[in-house]
Amino acid sequence: MRNLSPTELKRLHRDWRRRTEGRLALLLDAVQTPYNVGAILRTAAAMRVERLWLVGPTESPTHPKTQKTALGSQRFLTWDTCPDPDTAADAVAAAGFALVGVELAEGARPLHELDLPADVCLALGHEDRGLSKACLARCDQVGFIPQLGPVASLNVATAAAIAMYEVRRRAWT
Repeated sequence: MRNLSPTELKRLHRDWRRRTEGRLALLLDAVQTPYNVGAILRTAAAMRVERLWLVGPTESPTHPKTQKTALGSQRFLTWDTCPDPDTAADAVAAAGFALVGVELAEGARPLHELDLPADVCLALGHEDRGLSKACLARCDQVGFIPQLGPVASLNVATAAAIAMYEVRRRAWT
């Protein structure tokens, strides 16, 4: 076994792009730590996220610490800044996406059990407080990531990566 060459990697990625249907977007609701935003951006670029809506005090993709973690991947992404969750949710709906919150909230169902449409915008919230009440109220569905250990929650960038992968995985199976 050996690592793939750059040409082989391009072919592999092209094959997976061809297998993938549906559109994916993100709404970041007050995600303030630049390193988390950068990690989310890098994963978003890898998962072919079409658009991001950055709400309120979400750190900018142009912040130096965000750029350090994103490693240039933000150049493959398109984003809009929105003053509040309602403005962002209106833009998400106008773009044809269903808004799916990723949150440990009352009434949330395991993410893998949600009946998701083809075009999904995942909403992820603040590192400590999660999604705002205003954002939760606008979600079409809310899902959570089941956890087995004693830790109460995941880092927002980790949760974003798992949720993005879950949405994309559905198109492959």
